[in-house]
Amino acid sequence: MGHGVNSRREVYLALAERLNRNPLGAPVNDVLMEVLFRLYTETEAAVGSRMPMRPVTLEKAAEVTGIEAGRLDSILDQMADKGLIMDFSRRGGALYVLAPMVIGFFEYTFMRAREEVDMKELAELFESYFKYDQVREEFFGRDTQLFKTLVYEKLIPAVVETEVLDYERASEIIRRSGGGALSMCSCRHKARHLGKACGAPLEVCTTLGSPAQWLVKRGMGRPASVDELLRVLDQTEKEGLVHLGDNVLDQHIYICHCCGCCCEVLRTTRETGLLAAHPSNFIPALDPDLCAGCGVCADSCQVGAIEMREDTAVIKADLCLGCGACAASCPTDALAMKRRAVLHHPPATKAEQMSRMMKEKNRA
Repeated sequence: MGHGVNSRREVYLALAERLNRNPLGAPVNDVLMEVLFRLYTETEAAVGSRMPMRPVTLEKAAEVTGIEAGRLDSILDQMADKGLIMDFSRRGGALYVLAPMVIGFFEYTFMRAREEVDMKELAELFESYFKYDQVREEFFGRDTQLFKTLVYEKLIPAVVETEVLDYERASEIIRRSGGGALSMCSCRHKARHLGKACGAPLEVCTTLGSPAQWLVKRGMGRPASVDELLRVLDQTEKEGLVHLGDNVLDQHIYICHCCGCCCEVLRTTRETGLLAAHPSNFIPALDPDLCAGCGVCADSCQVGAIEMREDTAVIKADLCLGCGACAASCPTDALAMKRRAVLHHPPATKAEQMSRMMKEKNRA
C-alpha cells in the first residue's frame, strides 16, 4: 500500500519538476502538489512529466512517453479539454505542448465554469500558492516580464502622438489581430469562489490570434469581433481597470483588463512593491496649481502608486505602471500623461521573450 502511494507521488513530483523547468516555472511545494493531484489523473501526470519543452507531433510524443499513438491521442485530447495540454493545428498534423501554470492551466481552469472539479477548493489552493515569496519571485522577479502595461490612448499627448508605435496601443493591437475570443477573467472568477470578487466586469479576458481559436475550440471562450473587443477596451477604461498586454512587439496573444484587488499581477505590486509588469512608456505628471487635494487619483490607482501628502498627490515613480487610470479620473485635470525619458522596447516575439527569461534564470 505504502509503496503504491509513494510511486503515485513520484509521478506527480516528476510533473511538478517538469513544470518548474519552463521559462516561467512553478516552484515545487506541497500546495502545488495538491493542485496537481486535483487537475491531473495519474496517467495525465505521467504524460505531462515526459513532454518536451518545445511543441511536438503526436508521433514524437508517443516516442517520449512510451504510449502507443492511438491511445495517447485520446489522452492528449482529454488533457487539452482540461487546459493541461495545448494543441495547435499545423500543416501535416497537430503539435502538442504542455501548458505551463501561467499563462496556462491556472487561467484555463478559471476561464469557464466547471463542474467536474471543486472550483472553490482549487481557488483556495491557487490563492495560497500565489502568495509564496518564492512563487512571486519566479513569476515577476526578473528583467523580462510576461506583461506590459498599455496606456489609456485618449491620454496620449498630441505632441508625441506620432511617436507612439503600434505595440503601445491596445486598440491597434486588437485591430491588427482581426478579432479573437472573450473569456471569464480567471483572477476575478477565482476571487468569486473565495467570496472576494469586486464589481468589475467578468467576461473581459481578451485572447487574440490562433490561441483564441484554440480557446473557442476547447470551450474556454467565445468568438469576438474587433468591434466587440474594442467595446470591451472602452468599457474597462471607464471602470478604471489596467490594460496588461503581452510583452512582445508582434503577434500579441492577450490583453487583460485588471483590478488591483483580484489580479495576481497587480496584487503582487500592491502588496510587495515588486513591479510585476513592465510599465507603459508614459508616466503621470502633476500640475500642483490644479491639484485640489481630493484624493480621487490615489483611490483610482490599482497598485497604490499615488499617496496624498499635505493635500497634494505624490506619485511613486518606482511603482507606477503608467496606465492612465489616475489621470482619467482626476476631476481638475491636474494629472497628464507624459513620455518617459527611457522607453521600454519589448522582445520582438514570444520565442524571444521566453528565451530571455530562460537566460535570466540560467535555464538556457
